[in-house]
Amino acid sequence: MEFNPRRNRELMASLNIVPLVDVVLVLLIIFMVTAPMMYRGIDVDLPQSATNTIKSEERVVMTVAKNQIIYIDKEKLTLDKVEYALSVKKKQNPNITLYLRADKDVPYGIIVQVMDAIKKVGIDKLGMVTEPASAIQ
Repeated sequence: MEFNPRRNRELMASLNIVPLVDVVLVLLIIFMVTAPMMYRGIDVDLPQSATNTIKSEERVVMTVAKNQIIYIDKEKLTLDKVEYALSVKKKQNPNITLYLRADKDVPYGIIVQVMDAIKKVGIDKLGMVTEPASAIQ
């Protein structure tokens, strides 16, 4: 009997795809992270028209300073006068948008009271202004 090395070896017909899956998952994560950053606007030279189809909305900025002084735009107010001032602004423009800027050291209770006054007036469009994380460092 002859010894044939090919006969004694069994051929393995499967591939190990675990490294391939690892590489694909890493590429998927990279694309998921970078895709939102790649979106850029397209520069377009728009024509002019006599009528404006987009309604301009009034934007009001409310600031709560570190010393708990409240400003609506540049007008200095106390907490008890905020509701009245906002109701006047709401009567002038029912579709008002309010942006709330508050110092990070202002107590949470003051912010809740300010937001409560905003809700009582009926302002639905409220935005919280923050600093980007890269600017903090």
